[in-house]
Amino acid sequence: MPLTRDKIVGHDLERLAFRFTMLNDAEVVLCQISDAAMDELAGMEGTESSARQAQFLSLRETVERIASDLYDEAPRFKGYVVRIFMRHLGR
Repeated sequence: MPLTRDKIVGHDLERLAFRFTMLNDAEVVLCQISDAAMDELAGMEGTESSARQAQFLSLRETVERIASDLYDEAPRFKGYVVRIFMRHLGR
């Protein structure tokens, strides 16, 4: 079952990833996409931290579809975080 859109958390400079949440019915699912994966989707390199939210918004539908697909394939346990890396983009 596809996840649905929820909230933007923002860029995590420590993990070099952009964080957001999605919903599985009423359950909040934490998600993140690595900076490298987001740059690859955007066809660019080295995006500044301050520009990550705008980049995410421009790619949001694609990123959320990938997150939903990964969630469908994932083991189900409380606290599972959907993490999108470059290796997930060639699917």
